[in-house]
Amino acid sequence: MNFNIPFMRYRRYATIGSLVLLLLSVGSLSFKGLNLGLDFSGGTLIEVSYEEAADLIDIRDLMTNNGFDDFQVVNFGSNSDVLIKVADKNGNSQLGDVIYKFLQDADPSTELKRIEFVGPQIGSELRDQGGLGMLVALGMILLYVAFRFQYKFALGAVAALAHDVVIILGLFSLLSWDFDLTVLAALLAVIGYSLNDTIVVSDRIRENFRGERGFEPDQIVNRSINQTLSRTLITSITTLLVLFALFLFGGDMIKGFSQALIIGVLVGTYSSIYVVANMLLGLSITQDDLAIPEPEGAEFDDMP
Repeated sequence: MNFNIPFMRYRRYATIGSLVLLLLSVGSLSFKGLNLGLDFSGGTLIEVSYEEAADLIDIRDLMTNNGFDDFQVVNFGSNSDVLIKVADKNGNSQLGDVIYKFLQDADPSTELKRIEFVGPQIGSELRDQGGLGMLVALGMILLYVAFRFQYKFALGAVAALAHDVVIILGLFSLLSWDFDLTVLAALLAVIGYSLNDTIVVSDRIRENFRGERGFEPDQIVNRSINQTLSRTLITSITTLLVLFALFLFGGDMIKGFSQALIIGVLVGTYSSIYVVANMLLGLSITQDDLAIPEPEGAEFDDMP
């Protein structure tokens, strides 16, 4: 399928849109922060079930009356299942049993499904190591793309990946979605997915810059994007079908994972088209940048 969409005609609007999203994301992350899950913050998670629909207000009042102030009470899957998260910097591993006891005293029909405990030390280590792992991944990608293509492509690729990660984090912050290890795993998967798209587009741009003559850089970039668009759309659509199936039928345990990946695929597809291309044109990519260097002494081979 051949496309002839003038993507580069709208690149200034795309740049403005990206900047707005990035500013909103950075602002939310700076002032609101992430709603860290127990994997990172440390604490206790208790899942209980009731015979009838649970009254969350009564449960919250019960928690407050028993001396808890930093907690969350939400439905989990159905209106009779309740998930309680309690932050605990003291690392009390028996806290879940204490909470379940007064819940059962208030309603004997309360059924315990699970209790999970993460110490604050482990949570902070997971948070620091996860952030470090993401930075190392971006650094290695920068080196790989610079070696594989050219430093302008490397800057474009890392800008696109950072763009995707910041927007996903910003949405999780704005919407107060839980950020746990599954979401961090999804972010790393998004980096790999977006990089794959970026490499495909970058490779076609490089080929066309070397083979096409008499065209402006924005025309060559636009032609390259259109040539790879069918592959990009097929990959994105088939991936999204799987992710929406996970989101709808995979249960609450992987809901955050599927949410992050759905956003990542959509934003990653956009960034591989606009962010990388905008960076290349902003850095004034030319055919000379991508010319294949002649081996030493080649100029003498054509002499009689």
